Amino acid sequence: MPTRTQPDLESDGKDSILTPTHDNKSSRSPLSHARTLSISRATTRRPTSMSLQSLQRVEASIPIEYRTLSIHVTHTHAADEGRRPLAGDAKRDAAVKDFVSLEWHSISPEEALQRLSASPVTGLDGEQAARRLAANGKNQLTPPPNGLFRKILSWTLGGFGSLLLVASIICFIAWKPLGEPNPAPANLALAIVLLIVLLIQAVFQAWQDISTSRIIASVGSLLPTSVTVLRDSQRRTIPATDLVTGDLVLFSLGQRLPADVRIIECSGDLRFDRSLLTGESEPVPGSITSTDPNFLESHNVGLQGTSVVGGSGVGLVVQCGDATVFGRIAKLSSSGSTGSTTLQREIFRFVTIIASLAIIVSVIYIIAWAAWLRRDYPGFISVPTLLVNVVSVTVAFIPEGLPVCITLSLARIASRLAENKVLCKSLSIVETLGAVTIICSDKTGTLTTNQMTCTNAAVFDTELPASEVRDNIDQSGATADALRQLTAISALCNSAVIETPATGNGGEPTIMGDATDSAILRLATSVADDLREFTKPWKEIFKIDFNSKSKWMLKLYSMDVSAGSPPPAPLSPHDTFGPGDYLLTLKGAPDVVLPFCHAVIDPSGGPPIPLDDAALARLTNVQQAWAAQGLRVLLLARRVVRGSDVKALPGSQAFGDYIEAIATEDLIVGFVGLIDPLKPDIPHTVRVCREAHVRFYVVTGDFPITAVAIAASAGIVTNPSTIHSAADLQKEELDITGTSSSSSTSASGDDADQHRIPRAIVLTGTEMMELTEAQWDRLARYDECVFARTSPEQKLYIVKAFQQRCHIVAVTGDGVNDAPSLKAADIGIAMGSGSEVAREAADMVLMDSFSSIIIALEHGRLVFANLRKTVLYLLPAGSFSELMPILLNVFIGLPQVLSSIQMIIICCATDVAPALSLALEKPESGLLKQKPRNVKKDRLVDWRVLLHAYLFLGVTESCCAAAMAFWHLQRNGKRVPFSSLVFKYGSYPSALTTDRLAEAQSIYFHTLVIMQWGNLLATRTRRLSIFQHPPTRNPALFPAMLIALGLASFFSYIPFFRRKFGTHSVPGEYYGLTIVFAVGLLFIDEVRKFCVRRWPHSIVAKAAW
Repeated sequence: MPTRTQPDLESDGKDSILTPTHDNKSSRSPLSHARTLSISRATTRRPTSMSLQSLQRVEASIPIEYRTLSIHVTHTHAADEGRRPLAGDAKRDAAVKDFVSLEWHSISPEEALQRLSASPVTGLDGEQAARRLAANGKNQLTPPPNGLFRKILSWTLGGFGSLLLVASIICFIAWKPLGEPNPAPANLALAIVLLIVLLIQAVFQAWQDISTSRIIASVGSLLPTSVTVLRDSQRRTIPATDLVTGDLVLFSLGQRLPADVRIIECSGDLRFDRSLLTGESEPVPGSITSTDPNFLESHNVGLQGTSVVGGSGVGLVVQCGDATVFGRIAKLSSSGSTGSTTLQREIFRFVTIIASLAIIVSVIYIIAWAAWLRRDYPGFISVPTLLVNVVSVTVAFIPEGLPVCITLSLARIASRLAENKVLCKSLSIVETLGAVTIICSDKTGTLTTNQMTCTNAAVFDTELPASEVRDNIDQSGATADALRQLTAISALCNSAVIETPATGNGGEPTIMGDATDSAILRLATSVADDLREFTKPWKEIFKIDFNSKSKWMLKLYSMDVSAGSPPPAPLSPHDTFGPGDYLLTLKGAPDVVLPFCHAVIDPSGGPPIPLDDAALARLTNVQQAWAAQGLRVLLLARRVVRGSDVKALPGSQAFGDYIEAIATEDLIVGFVGLIDPLKPDIPHTVRVCREAHVRFYVVTGDFPITAVAIAASAGIVTNPSTIHSAADLQKEELDITGTSSSSSTSASGDDADQHRIPRAIVLTGTEMMELTEAQWDRLARYDECVFARTSPEQKLYIVKAFQQRCHIVAVTGDGVNDAPSLKAADIGIAMGSGSEVAREAADMVLMDSFSSIIIALEHGRLVFANLRKTVLYLLPAGSFSELMPILLNVFIGLPQVLSSIQMIIICCATDVAPALSLALEKPESGLLKQKPRNVKKDRLVDWRVLLHAYLFLGVTESCCAAAMAFWHLQRNGKRVPFSSLVFKYGSYPSALTTDRLAEAQSIYFHTLVIMQWGNLLATRTRRLSIFQHPPTRNPALFPAMLIALGLASFFSYIPFFRRKFGTHSVPGEYYGLTIVFAVGLLFIDEVRKFCVRRWPHSIVAKAAW
C-alpha cells in the first residue's frame, strides 16, 4: 500500500512548503495500515487513501458517519406511501445538488493548484489576491437581510396599530374638512393623542427588537480572526476575512480552519474535530487523497470552522464565505419564513376578537344613526360627531395600553432571564417555552461536555474508577504494578501533548490533541506529578497513528537510559529487556486488537496469564459491560521486541515493514473506558422538566448504545433494559399507557396521560424515516425517546412530525447540523458556546449553564399566567366601562359621561402601572408541577375571560361609576335629575352646562380608576384568597395603585390639562364612597373564589377564568 511520510513544517525546501518523501511497500501483517518511522524524532507515514469506517448507511450512496453534513440525504423517503413530504423539499434538493456537484476532493492537488492559479512554492501573488478579494468580497458570512421596511410596518401597524391609525385619520377628517367652519379642537387633540399612542407602541416594539438583536450580536463568532498564508513566497499572518480562493493556508494543532480547504500536504497525525458541524466528538483524520466520492465525506477536505486536534498541514482554499459548507448551511437555515410564536398567535386572536367587536358595534351604531337618530333627532349627532363617536367606540374597545404592558412585561421577564445568562432574541418567544410539551435535545456539547474523559480502568477483569488509580498505586496494592503499567502505556502510546505557558505568562499547562488521546493522557497525569516519570526512560523510534479505519495506534520505543532495577514502567519483573531491545506499545479497539494478543498480565503481580477461552470471556464481559454504559473501550497492550531479531536499521523501509509484520503476540495490559460525560447539571434539569410534564428526547448522531447510555445517566430513559425498538412499532396494538393504539396521540391532555407508564424507545435515523403515519402516532405516545444516527434532515422531520401531532416542540443544540431543526422548532435554544449558525437560527441562547432552561421554562409559564391577568385587568375599565357611556348616549339618549380623551388616559396612563405590577406576580402554586398549557384550549382570552371581564367586573364598575356621575348631577348645584336626561337625545336641561358635564365625566373617570384597585387585588389570583396569597408578596402593587391615582389627578387638577382636555377636578367627598365600591368588588370576587374552591364542579367553577 503506498504511504506518505511526515512532512516537516520547518523545511525550507524549494519544491513545496512541506517537504514530503515517498515510498512504497506491500502490507505483510493483519495490522498493516498507516505507520511512522523516526530517528531521534518520529517520522510519520500514513496511507494516501483512507475510507470511513464501515457503518450503517442512510442511503447506499452516502455513508452515515458524516450524515450530519450530508443533509437531506433521506428526503426521498418523504414521498413514500403513507408519508407526508416536508415543506421546502425543492429548496433543500437544490442545496443537496450543490454539495454533490463539488469536485475539489476528487482531483489531484496539482490540478487544484492549477485551476486556482496558485503555486505550491510561492503561493498567490499579492496583486492577484487583492483582485480576487475585490471581485468576490470578504471571507465572511453574509448576515441575513434585516427587512427594515417590513419591521417598521410591523412595529407601526401590528396589533392594534392599524385600528389606531384609521381612528386617528377619522378624527383628523372630523376636525377638517367636515368640522368646518368651526372645527372642534377636541377632535384635533384626539387625533394627535391617537398618533402619539401609536408612536409609543411602535417605539416599544422597535426597542424590543433592536435591544435583543444587539445582545445576540455581541456573542462572539467561533471563526478564526487571523490565519497564516503563503503569499509572494513568504509566510504572512492576515485577517481571516481577507482570504481568497487559491490561498495556501498553514494550519496546526489548536487552530480553526478559516475556509474550506483542499488538503495538499499534511502530517501523518492530522485530525479534525468536526463536532461543530456534525455533532460527533470522534476526530476525523486528514488525508492527501480522496477517501470518498462525496465532498462532505472525504478526508482530504478541511471544512470552515472545524478545529485541528492533531498534526499540521497545508490547505488550498477552495471556498470562502457564503460558498463554504458552513456558509451554505447557514444560508439554508436562515432561508424561509419563521412561524409566529404561540404568544403572537394568542395576541393576534385577541386583536381579531376585539377588532371584530369594535367593527360590529360601530356598524350597528352607524346603522342606528342613519335609520333612526338622523331622522328622528336631526340635531343630536352631526356627521363630525358621528365620526368621533365611531372613533370613541374603537377607542373604547381597544385597550391601548395592552401592547405597552405586554412589551414591558416581556422585557422585564427577558431582563430576569438575562440575569440568569439566558438571552431571548424575541421577547414573545419566552411564553412559548412555557407551552412546550417536548424538548428534543442534541447530545454532544449540549447534554455532554464535548470533552472525552477517562472514567474507568481495568487490569484483566479487575475494575476500578479512574479516580482511584493513583490511590491504588500509592498504597502499593495488589494491582499497583499492573496499574502503573497501564498508566505508563497511556502516556507512551499517545499523540496528545502538554503545552506549557511561556515563562512569566502564568496559566496552567493545557493538553492539546484529539479528545481520546487527551483523555487518556489526563489519566497518566493524574497518576504522575511529572509525566517525564513515564517518558524519560524511553525514546520514540516508530509509530503508526490511530485512524478510524484501523482503530488502533502503535508506538515503538528504545531504552534511553540504563534499565536499572526495577525496570521502568511499563516493564515488569517478568520481562527480560536487554540493550538494543525495543518496547512496542499498542492501543486500540478491543475487537480489533484482541485477536492479536496471546496473554494478559496478572493483576496480582504474577506471570502473564495465557489468553484462553476462559480468560477471553472474562475480558469480553468487562468490555460489554462498559459498552452498555455508553463507554468507549480501548485496550492497551505491549510487547518486548528483541533487537537481535531486527535485521534492518531504524528509519529504513525494511525496519518499518518488520515492525508492522510482528505487531502481534502482544501482552494485554488492561482496558480504559472513556465517555463524553454529562454536564453536572443535566440530571437535575431533566428531572425538573419531566416533573413539569415536559418530555425530554435525545436526538443525536451517535450510535444507539451510546445514546441510550447517556440518556439513562441523564434520567431521560428510566429503564434501559426494557427499552423498545422499531420492531415494537410494528405491532397492531401498542400497550404504552394502558390504552389501545387508537387513543389520541396529541398533546391535548387526554385522561390516559394521568395514568401514563413511562416507556422508552430507541430508533435510528434510518428506521425513523421508514415509519408510517400510524407508527408515528404510536411513537408520539412514548414518554422517553432516543433518536440515534440522525441527519439534519431527519432532525427536522422529527420536529415537524411532532408539531403535526399538536405538540409544542423545543430543540436544543449547538452545532451547525442543529440549525435547520432549531429554526423549524416552536422555540430553538442554542448554547452560547456553540456555532454562530446555531445561535442565528435559534430563538433563545443559553450563555452559561444548561440548567438555566429551568428558569426560562418557569418564567415562560409565569409570563402567560400574568399576561392573562393583565388582559383581565385592562378589559373592565379600559374597554367595557368606556363603551357603556357611548351605548347609553346612543340608545338611551343620556349625555356621554366619559370623554374620548379620558378613555385614552385610562388605557395609556392610569391602567399601565397596575397592569405592569401584575407582571411581577409570583406563581400561586408550583408552576413546574403543572402540565404545559394546551395551546388549543388554554387561550389568552376565551369566553370565560370575556364573561368575567365584561359581565362581572365591567358591569359592576360601569354601574357604580355611572351611578356616581348621575348622582352628582342630581344632588349638587342646579340639580339635573336622571329622569330629565334619559331618552332626551340632546334636549337636556339648561342646568347641564359643559362644566357640570365635565365634572360628572371626571367623577366617572376617577370612580373607574379607584375601582380598578379592587379589580387589581382580585385579579392577581385565579383561585387563592387574598389571605392565602397576600398583596405583600408583590411590593410593586401598592405603589402602582398610587401611581394610577396620581396620573388621574394630574390630568384632572392641573389647569393646563383641564383646559386642553376638558377635564375637571373631583370633590373629595366622592373618594370615600368610591373606595367602598372597590372593597365591595374585591369582596364579591373573594366569595366567587371561595365557591370555586369549595365546589370545584359547580357552574361557578366551570365559568371561572
